[in-house]
Order: sequence, then C-alpha cells, then structure tokens
Amino acid sequence: MFWVYILQNAAGRFYIGHTDDVSRRLREHNDPQPGLGKYTHKHGPWAIAWSEQHTSRQSAMRREQEIKAWKSSRLIRERLMAESRPSRD
Repeated sequence: MFWVYILQNAAGRFYIGHTDDVSRRLREHNDPQPGLGKYTHKHGPWAIAWSEQHTSRQSAMRREQEIKAWKSSRLIRERLMAESRPSRD
C-alpha cells in the first residue's frame, strides 16, 4: 500500500508527498540530519495533518500531483481537512 500525506508545521505551512511508510517518512522529515529534504529540515518540525491510502504508487503519485496543482492552502483545508474522505484508487 502507498500513501499520500500532508505534513503541517507550527506556522501552518504544508508539505505534500507520497510514500509506502508514513511513519518512517515523518521521522525522516523531522530528522535534524540533512540529506532527505532541505525544505522540511528548514521549516520543521512537522506533524501529519492528513493521509490517504492507495493501492499503487502510480495512483498515489497522481493524487499527490492533483493536490499540489491546487497551489492553495485554503483549498487543501476546504477539500481535505474539513471532512474525512475514504481511500481512493
């Protein structure tokens, strides 16, 4: 299984990604050692704000790109965080 996830920091910024292990990715994003993500290391710490399960990496990547195309934290809050959504394939 794969996941699309949104992380949020204390300033309310979002980071959108996909992975096969959300817990591991959150640890990596919050790890003080540089290497896996300049943006998340610079703007953390992060917490999981939202996630959605997918049966394939391809499906998760398509959904990640769809969310990133919104380019608006307001739309993310309205469309994803205001209501709980079932898994999508």
